[in-house]
Amino acid sequence: MAKPTIAVHKFASCDGCQLAFLNAGEALLELAGLVEIVHFAEAGACNVAQHVDIAFVEGSLTAPHDLERIQQVRANSDYLITIGACATSGGVQALRNLAADKADWPAAIYARPEYIHSLADSTPVSAHVHVDLEIWGCPVNGKQVLAVVRDLLFGVQPRLPQEKVCMECKRRNAVCVMVSRGEACMGPVTKGGCGAICPHMGRGCYACYGPAENSNTAGLSNRLHGIGYTGTEVQRRFWLINSGAPEYRQAGEDNG
Repeated sequence: MAKPTIAVHKFASCDGCQLAFLNAGEALLELAGLVEIVHFAEAGACNVAQHVDIAFVEGSLTAPHDLERIQQVRANSDYLITIGACATSGGVQALRNLAADKADWPAAIYARPEYIHSLADSTPVSAHVHVDLEIWGCPVNGKQVLAVVRDLLFGVQPRLPQEKVCMECKRRNAVCVMVSRGEACMGPVTKGGCGAICPHMGRGCYACYGPAENSNTAGLSNRLHGIGYTGTEVQRRFWLINSGAPEYRQAGEDNG
């Protein structure tokens, strides 16, 4: 019996989510025994046009040729999964969507801006094609990605964490940095999955995993104002990584 096939495609990104695959170590080797990875340029396999059972897509769509390529990826895959902040919300690149003078940015950065061909906005994959599952994170949790693959291989609908980072803090016995030190933390409105890495190390959450369900962004904004953060500072917290997420974008505008 033929093994299920997998492809990993890259668009505009830092490659961090692809590295989450490679950093999985022995777990990745076990996965390779269950599936055939037919396209994963960073790992050496290049067959971009082959039809696959599962396609992972990293990165946002920022260039004109991306629009045609993502349609091809969708057509060549039975199940499409976006991985990481860039693919799910536009990522850091989506900050340019908020600028009034975004058309002038290339001239301020590049010596020959006429050679730069970009779309007006940086957009998530779901803005252009149907996405079957989104795995958030900056970068994604490699164990979470591999668990999703195993679920699909065994005919189980993948279930991703929906709890907030605050719950992960409690399980790790991490002292709340917002309560104890008055430090801004996005944990109350951010989807879990990272294991509360930053709060566990005494740093506020940066909202890498995007908005959690039923996020009280107004309540968190009020709390941050109450401990001394300005509207601009709060806005930057919401817009830092996932400004393209509707909940965070609106919260940022409300604090502008």
